[in-house]
Amino acid sequence: MAKSLQIVPDKCTGCMQCELACSWVQTGTFQPSRSLIRVNVFDEEASYAPFTCFQCKEAWCMNVCPVNAIAVDPTTQAKVVLDEVCVGCHLCTIACPFGTVFTLPQTDKAAKCNLCGGEPACATACPTSAIEWADGDAGWLEPWGRRVAERFQEAHS
Repeated sequence: MAKSLQIVPDKCTGCMQCELACSWVQTGTFQPSRSLIRVNVFDEEASYAPFTCFQCKEAWCMNVCPVNAIAVDPTTQAKVVLDEVCVGCHLCTIACPFGTVFTLPQTDKAAKCNLCGGEPACATACPTSAIEWADGDAGWLEPWGRRVAERFQEAHS
């Protein structure tokens, strides 16, 4: 069975360790603003929810790319951005309904979670197991992931 990120928002304390770990692994710096996972704060509910690329089965970001710069990693099944192919058109960031494809200001190219090649730093760093790298369907959007996505969209619309 394939592994996938399993996110349990109710366990998140908002410590942001996942953001720090991700930015370190992806960029070599501790800059949460460059992290590919984000912790959304729901002020009204006094709660937190980490979110990152859902690795959708029908990946709109990948389907819309005019130069095929998003491909499936054969090891992790993650949809990954091929930096050398990306032309920075931003169509993937527009197509992603969850806002989890980012534009890197340094290169003006797309970036999204690549599951750290099969050892996600966010899951390793999470002290409360709100993020786990576990056996399961890669479409972790159901059932609580969908609630997080809906809450995020409501908060940012």
